[in-house]
Amino acid sequence: MKKTKSDKYASVWDAIADTPAQAANLRARAELMRQIAAVIKRNKWTQVRAASHCGITQPRMNDLLRGRVSYFSLDALVNIATAIGRQVHVELEAAE
Repeated sequence: MKKTKSDKYASVWDAIADTPAQAANLRARAELMRQIAAVIKRNKWTQVRAASHCGITQPRMNDLLRGRVSYFSLDALVNIATAIGRQVHVELEAAE
């Protein structure tokens, strides 16, 4: 998909992705990361403690909390969410 400066996008993900499928994947990963970060904040966990709960290293937790979406697959984020006692639900909606 060729993009020009005058293109209008529904979201930042649409603007940076090459395809609608890539944009959807980025959007899903960002939302999972946001929700995982919210759980960590609610529990008032340090990065070290959160990493321990999630089964990842502290530097990796730092990447998650800084929103580095490209560093995480959907699979990895589902595993992290499960490690902190959360279930991931997927909903499909008609594309607009």
